[in-house]
Amino acid sequence: MRQAVFAIFTVALATSLLAQSTPDPALNDSVSVNYVMVPFTALGPKGTPITDLRERDVTLLIDGQPVVVDLFEKSQNAPVSFSILLDGSGSMALAGKLAAARAGVQALLDNKRKGDEYALFLFDDRDVHELVPFTEDGTKILQSLDAVKPYGKTAFFDALAELPQRDELGKNPTRAIILVSDGIDNNSRLTRMQLAAKLEGVSIPVYALAPRDPQRPKAKGKVTQELSDIEVLGEVASSTGGKLFLGTKPQHFVSAITSLNGDLRAQYLIGFPPTGKGAVRYRRITLKTADRVRSVRVRGGYNGTEPPALNLTQKPRRNDKKGS
Repeated sequence: MRQAVFAIFTVALATSLLAQSTPDPALNDSVSVNYVMVPFTALGPKGTPITDLRERDVTLLIDGQPVVVDLFEKSQNAPVSFSILLDGSGSMALAGKLAAARAGVQALLDNKRKGDEYALFLFDDRDVHELVPFTEDGTKILQSLDAVKPYGKTAFFDALAELPQRDELGKNPTRAIILVSDGIDNNSRLTRMQLAAKLEGVSIPVYALAPRDPQRPKAKGKVTQELSDIEVLGEVASSTGGKLFLGTKPQHFVSAITSLNGDLRAQYLIGFPPTGKGAVRYRRITLKTADRVRSVRVRGGYNGTEPPALNLTQKPRRNDKKGS
């Protein structure tokens, strides 16, 4: 299921655009990146991060072909820039959802390391609003969060489409987006298919905290709107190398923050400059890693020109790991 929803969305979007005589200019803003930095987390047999990989243990592939990299470093215990994107719609006021979300944000601040910084954004039925610019003072985040009064409908898809604009925010090389939403959309201008196209190439992991019942049975037969939206939320997380956490109680999100902090403090960074040759298009990222790595969390791809090719014989073959 991990990539099935986005794959379907993208194929359907391509079919839709071919049928249109006038393309939507909002969907044609792909820009070639000057440098591709790929954060990833390597996981062992029990899902715990592996922190002692060497450059020779990892090969980066673009569209299945190995590439030359000029960056490989560990970012263990490095400071993180967290962009917190909060759903301010009326549905978040129900069943203690906002209280659970606040507990997660509080846990994030309680786990602060030297150099960590935070920014808070709120999305509603129309726009994404910056409530607190990046700061190392967590009290500003909590004070602003306490002043939020959930109200109205949700332009969830429109808000997610803003994520690519958040890629370069923050001063730290290690970045993460903490997306807090129940995943219910009832006022977006964008469709799911358009959203899928907009999110291709988001370069930093999105960790989604969804105040929804993790034990709720999956729908049989007809899929409800709410369940469908949660699947989209999960695809946003997995395609960026992040993870979706579901919960209804504060302790659920406290545990989620502990887990994602472990991931972020055990990241690697691998990167390269594109050649500038070829078309600017979406190019898929995979990794070959040492056999002891069972899976990796890594972004799905990037929008840009061709990568610098590497002859496969220059490095030993390893297991091909896609994002988990």
